[in-house]
Amino acid sequence: MILWYLKDRKYSVKDAVSKLSKAIRWRHEFGVSELSEESIKSVAETRKAYVHDFLDVNGRPVLIVDASKHIPGEFEQYEDEKLCVFMIEKALSKLPSGKQEILAVIDLRGFRTQNADIKFLTFVFDALYYYYPRRLSQVLFVDAPFIYRPVWELIKPLVKSYASLVRFCSAKTVKEEYFAAETVPPNFK
Repeated sequence: MILWYLKDRKYSVKDAVSKLSKAIRWRHEFGVSELSEESIKSVAETRKAYVHDFLDVNGRPVLIVDASKHIPGEFEQYEDEKLCVFMIEKALSKLPSGKQEILAVIDLRGFRTQNADIKFLTFVFDALYYYYPRRLSQVLFVDAPFIYRPVWELIKPLVKSYASLVRFCSAKTVKEEYFAAETVPPNFK
């Protein structure tokens, strides 16, 4: 864990210790160690986010988000936040030896303006930036509808350096470039 923060802070021990201390405090306050399948059961049943059973072709655990299933206000924001953190933790727990990063696939097919949730996205990006530095290798935005482009322009400044990890692509690209035929996620077959 210390190495993630050192790399993230360009090996400045002082900055890394500061950021790590904040992350440890946040993990305690948020209750990361108390999260379980049971504690996120109702929101997880929506299948708006899950960790794929197989690694991608590069040996990375895959976190899949179906953005069209996120309906702001359907659950308390804290419930969505718990699901997010639980899924990140679950994906990280599947890292093979020697790997440190996960792949996030954001499926935007069916995304509409009513699915947009800037407050939740701010939480997600802050969590990734402050508490899970350098844990994402790439974020795929799949089949982004026209309406998503203005939303992306709004959130792009929030993601800071993570914006360079984003790739807009098609479901076909995900299927063909990121998975072997037998490991393609069901919603991309």
